[in-house]
Amino acid sequence: MALVVYNSLTKRLEPFEPLNPPEVRMYTCGPTVYHYVHIGNFRTFVFQDILRRYLKYLGYRLLHVMNITDVEDKIIAAARREGVSIREYTQRYEQAFLEDMATLRIERPEIMPRATEHIQDMIALIQRLEERGLTYRSGGSVYYRIANFPNYGKLSGLEVSELDSGRSGRVDEDEYTKEDPRDFVLWKAYREGEAYWDSPFGRGRPGWHLECSTMSMKYLGESFDIHCGGVDLMFPHHENEIAQSEGATGKPFVRYWLHCAHLIVEGQKMSKSLGNFYTLRDLLDRGCKPEALRYLLSSVHYRKPLNFTFEGVHQAEAAVQRINDFLLRVREIPSGAAGGGLLEERIDVARRDFEAAMNDDLNTSAALAALFEFVRDVNPCIDAGELGGGERNRILDFFQSTNRVFDVFQVGPPPLQDEDILRLIREREEARDKRDFARADAIREELRRRGIVLEDTRQGTRWKRVT
Repeated sequence: MALVVYNSLTKRLEPFEPLNPPEVRMYTCGPTVYHYVHIGNFRTFVFQDILRRYLKYLGYRLLHVMNITDVEDKIIAAARREGVSIREYTQRYEQAFLEDMATLRIERPEIMPRATEHIQDMIALIQRLEERGLTYRSGGSVYYRIANFPNYGKLSGLEVSELDSGRSGRVDEDEYTKEDPRDFVLWKAYREGEAYWDSPFGRGRPGWHLECSTMSMKYLGESFDIHCGGVDLMFPHHENEIAQSEGATGKPFVRYWLHCAHLIVEGQKMSKSLGNFYTLRDLLDRGCKPEALRYLLSSVHYRKPLNFTFEGVHQAEAAVQRINDFLLRVREIPSGAAGGGLLEERIDVARRDFEAAMNDDLNTSAALAALFEFVRDVNPCIDAGELGGGERNRILDFFQSTNRVFDVFQVGPPPLQDEDILRLIREREEARDKRDFARADAIREELRRRGIVLEDTRQGTRWKRVT
């Protein structure tokens, strides 16, 4: 069964067929770096990471672009309050985001462009839209005239006639003068004290929607395979991206649109006023483990809302521990033990179930269920001593491959802590003093397999980690 995904553009499940296989070109909306990223955003980022990992699992070669929005109203206002430049202000939160990504084991995309590095590209895109009669100028700003783009609304399903001032809560309103409240800004006129760039339209800065159209097409081409984001971005942000990109090029912009559903907290919308607004760092401070958070965020199908609870975090931690305990038992199976004949079939069934679930629009909950079903089947075989070294290695290989997608389980030996390394070095020195060189060599070899290299010097034994 080939990968099938739900395409928000066509409103149906479709076989995934990239434009230029085996290459897949994918764009995902990244963070606006004006503060620490909250757990709701990370639900979407983990979903995007699962998608990219599974595409690589299937053998695709990925070119993934995720933007960094480092200029917009909140950033400008905050930088002014603190009396620092935009770059000074955003740098700290950009770095924090990269650290949080690493904590949640989210792979870094191949390209992560900043909006401020592509201002001239954005100006050029506005000029293309001007040439095609899709813009107008007013009060020093440039606007997109959506009445001149007949396909506006094809992603969200909204008719242009629905987008009147009575629906302004869902329309990208701004503080500048527009001919029609449905239109959106491409270039915002300079206001005193704000950051600005020079342009043919006058001093100002780009509109938020323009950033993603510009950076995605620059690195992925005018038509590419996948665009992802949270469901809240479908309208107006992604709708406006389509209008800008297709309006400028006359070509289809994106082949497959994938949107991740909302995260709520304890049954309520996450809000600072309700006291249930959490960044990743807040949750780590409360003792939540990163692997449990990643497991929880990936355990519910991406198109279903996820209710985040601390009980759910505890359950996720227990689920991860259950698999890790099983893998520890597997690693302890001795090489000389008698092997059983049914294991290969069990692995084949589990792999088929895992891949069938993931191919079904990334059904992560069913894929994880396939792994737990396998654990239930195999644990009695370990109890009965029916597995040998060959079976041990095949089980570990199976979990190594599937964990490339989820990256929450401890397939190999856990990394040694410094105190454990020093304890083993002392034990090795004692063995050498007793002329038990076989034991000393065994400790050196064990440390080497765990990524620790020893060097004996006149001053004592030194050690270092190697990758």
